[in-house]
Formats: sequence, structure tokens, C-alpha cells
Amino acid sequence: MTELSPVFDRAAARIGQLSGHFINGAWQRGNAAPIDVIDPATETVIGQIASGGATEVDAAVNAARAAFERPEWSAMPAAQRERLLLRLADIVEQHQDEIAAIETLDNGMPYAIARQMAVGSAISSIRYNAGWPRRLNGETTPVSVPGNWHGYTTHDPLGVAALIVPWNAPFAITCTKVSAALAAGCTVVLKPAELAPMSGLRLAELVAEAGFPDGAVNVVTGLGAQAGSALVAHPGVDKISFTGSTATGQSILRESAGSLKRVSLELGGKSASIVFADADLAKAIPGVAMGIFGNSGQVCAAGSRLFLHDAVYDQFLEGLAAFAAKLVVGPGTRDGVHLGPLISAGQKSRVMGYVEAGKAEGASLLFGGDAPAGAGYFVNPTVFVDARPDMRIMREEIFGPVLSVMRFSDTDSLDDLARKANDSIYGLSAYVWTQNLAAAQTMAKKLRSGSVKINGSGMEFALPFGGFRQSGLGRENGRDGVEAFTETKAVMVGWS
Repeated sequence: MTELSPVFDRAAARIGQLSGHFINGAWQRGNAAPIDVIDPATETVIGQIASGGATEVDAAVNAARAAFERPEWSAMPAAQRERLLLRLADIVEQHQDEIAAIETLDNGMPYAIARQMAVGSAISSIRYNAGWPRRLNGETTPVSVPGNWHGYTTHDPLGVAALIVPWNAPFAITCTKVSAALAAGCTVVLKPAELAPMSGLRLAELVAEAGFPDGAVNVVTGLGAQAGSALVAHPGVDKISFTGSTATGQSILRESAGSLKRVSLELGGKSASIVFADADLAKAIPGVAMGIFGNSGQVCAAGSRLFLHDAVYDQFLEGLAAFAAKLVVGPGTRDGVHLGPLISAGQKSRVMGYVEAGKAEGASLLFGGDAPAGAGYFVNPTVFVDARPDMRIMREEIFGPVLSVMRFSDTDSLDDLARKANDSIYGLSAYVWTQNLAAAQTMAKKLRSGSVKINGSGMEFALPFGGFRQSGLGRENGRDGVEAFTETKAVMVGWS
């Protein structure tokens, strides 16, 4: 793969065509000044998006409401919704090379990773959620009040769902949210992140090609403070599903309090990785490394706090340094690149600020802590040792390829270790590396995280994903992820 390969030429040409809002099945030009979209690997403008606000959001919400209420959608048989979603997955698969290239140019992630993580997982999530329209069954419940009664429950679609997605894995997260909402019977207004909006706009074209009714999926682009805020505040929105920063999630929750909109929030993380003395280091070292360096650390569930047992401390860090030294940092359009750029100049400055804070507070830099010369928002893999629980690098989400390491020993009980790992305002994920089944199960029970992975990592769409504490509200994926777009209705039928 070279920088001038045909797939990137096609992706660049497609990006140049994606410049409007997609409302009620048609593309609409924006009235305000457009927003430049930057390739973070080259710092060059690759396209523009429309700058939407209250007017465009109102049109999109109204289109989604009308589509939701039309029999074409509301009375559509569950099997037909399933077929539409499966057709969408097939169409995405047909265009997966181009979509992955769009993601690489727009977000910066290496092409091979974009194809696997961004597009491969998107296809998997759509196909998984496609199975739910025919499985959203309720329960028959014994009724104890006097008389003859039949009691049962149903899962009714909430209505218009506002989906606000981040820039770190935009296509995968977009497809997960969109397919879950549609599977539940909702209609959608999608607001992509302005820093990486292009794959979301491409999805709108594929939704139309798949044959979804006009207005079932609408896309409004723009800044979060304008388009995003207008969408959150709109009285016609029944459900908000947001993935992003904890601060923005808190703001959304405050805004939604007055109308009691249903809200799901997948927010920040400061996840712990715990490596015991008996861990299989051949698996744990690359697992821990890519758990923080993968996607250049721009992952909410990144294992950014590492707790290492004394018995393997030196050996593990030696192996970690050797592994990191082989990781190639560069533009995702080049063959053999493992880590692409951060998303923006602001994000690079933020990450480097944390590196300086770590050094100032007394942590020791094992390797990294710098950025390659030249264009692009790159930061090299970075590891701090001698970290303390009170340091900013241990407490705050950096969202970059920065790992902070603490050590423990046999004098630390499992309760002590769990308390250290749980010492965070977040609780999204945790990772445990051990061959001791009792230790693994005990830690899984004690760790206050929405997910715990033992001897590995990865996203399973049949399992719910979300966090404890300030890592969010609600769950995505699995039954929980689809039912999050529904209300449970209780029905009692009486007869004499």
C-alpha cells in the first residue's frame, strides 16, 4: 500500500462530495460558512462539511418524527427491519475498502486497523443488531388482582433518537448506535464529530441505498456547541445516545433534566491493567501495550494504569520497551504503520501537557515522551514508572499513548489491589492477567468496572458495554443496547 494507491484516491474523491446535511432522504446544502476537515497526518484540508445549527436540527428532527409515525416504518414487520439492516451490512461490506480509507484520511488511524476495527466491527455490530427486531419480546406475568387477567409486557420504540458520536472510532460507533436504534424501531438524527465526520456522511448514502424509508436516518453536521446543543435541547427528541467526554455528558444530562429525555452516556475512562506474577508474559506484554498504544491511546477503555507484580516488574518493562520500539508511528496511508496521529493539534498539545505534568510531579520517563518531527499530530508511545496514585497522569484521562506504571507485591491482598484499581472517578473497563482462576474470578467480582477482561481484550457485541461512576449511564451492545431505545409497557387484559 502506498500513499497514492487507488483506494485512497477513491476515498479522497468521495470525501470531496460529502459536504451537506442528509435530511428526509435528500442532501441539503448548509447556509453558514463550511467547516474545514483536516487530515491529522498531514495537517492539510481534505474536505468541508456544512455548519448546521438549530434550523437544520429542527428539519431533521421533524423528518425523523414524520418517518417514525408513518405506517411505512411504524407498522413495518420485524422481519423487514431485519432484512433492511442485513442489507445495510452487506452494502457496507461491499464498500469496506473505501470506507476504511475514508476513516484513515479523516481520523488518521492506520488503514489496516481502520479496515479491521472501524469497518469490520461496524459490519459485525449491524449484523448482530439486525437479529433483534424479531427478538424484542416481553414477558407474560402472573396477575394477582381479583378477576380474570392476562398480564404481559412489550418493548415499544422510544421515537426519535439523537445519536452523537465521537471522533476516535467514528464509523464503528456510528454503526453500532444507528443499527441498535433502528432495530428497536426508532428513527434517527445523527450528529457526527466535526473532527472526523466523513464516514458518518458516507453511511447516510449507504442507508439510502439499502432502502430505508426517507427520514428514518438523518445526518446533521456542525460544531458541538451549535448542532449538538440544538439536538440535545430539541423537544422533539425522545432519546439521546452520546459517546464522548465526561464533561460533555454531564452537560447533556443537565440539559435533559427538564424534559426527562431518555439518556445513555458512554464517557471517559482510566482503566486499570493488573499483571500478576503468574501471567503469561508472551501474551500480556503485547496485550497491555496495544491496550494503551492502540489507536494512539484514543480509546475510552484504554488500559492507561498498569499495576505490575514485583516478580515480573523488570522483565515486563524490558519486554514492553522492546515491543514499543518496534511500533511504527506515521501516516495511516503507509504500509506497516502501527500508530497514526492524534486527531488534532489541540489533542496533541493536551497529551504533551500531561507528559510534562508527569515529569514535574516526579514520575520517571521509561521511554517516549516526545513527538516525531515534521507535519502531523503524532506522539510517540510513552511509559512512566514510579507513578503515584495522586499524580494527574494516574487520575485524569489523557486520551493518548501514555501509560503510567505502579508496582505491587505479595504483601498486597486482592482486596488491597482492587481498592487501588478502583481508586478513580471512572469505572469503564479493567484488565487482569493471571493463570490463577481463583484470583481472576475474585478480581472480576471486586473491580468496579462495567467490563472486566481476563487475559485479553476486545469488543463482543453480544455483551453490554458501559461504565460505573463517571464513565457513564446505561449500556450499549447486547440486549441492553437495543432495549435502551425502548420503553417497557405493561398491559393487563381483563375478561369476565
